[in-house]
Amino acid sequence: MIKKDTVVSLGYNLRNSEGEELGKADVSKPLTYLQGAGQVVQGLENALEGLVVGDKKDVTISPKEGYGEFNAELKLQVERKLFPPDAEIKTGMQFKANTGGNFERTFTVMSVEDDQVKIDGNHPLAGQRLYFNIEIVSVRKATKEELAHGHAHGPDGSTDIRGI
Repeated sequence: MIKKDTVVSLGYNLRNSEGEELGKADVSKPLTYLQGAGQVVQGLENALEGLVVGDKKDVTISPKEGYGEFNAELKLQVERKLFPPDAEIKTGMQFKANTGGNFERTFTVMSVEDDQVKIDGNHPLAGQRLYFNIEIVSVRKATKEELAHGHAHGPDGSTDIRGI
């Protein structure tokens, strides 16, 4: 049964309100994560609590429990000179910036116009309602090493695990 400190593998299909597919993991190559470690959005973790292997569920996640509400204040226009002089700034690229109090936020470059760069600090899915179709493939108790590391390890002991 899925509960805190279990390693969960699941197949999923993620869509937005328009029905556009945003991501998926087939049950033959499932997403694996450590429940309670914040590796998937909070709303999905909450919805999966108590499920068992073989369970299938449709889950709708509000923006608040997904990637947050869209914040217009995180759309900024900054001067090109704030970037390293040798940096090649392109639309779509992402970078991290300290936004105060040792908090890093990921920004996406929306456009580059002469000496101005328009950036957005919202997650690309901020403000969107998310629709998951999930199937639980496996559930097991996390190892001491996984708990110490704060994430699930793959069957071969690797830490190359995807999150949502």
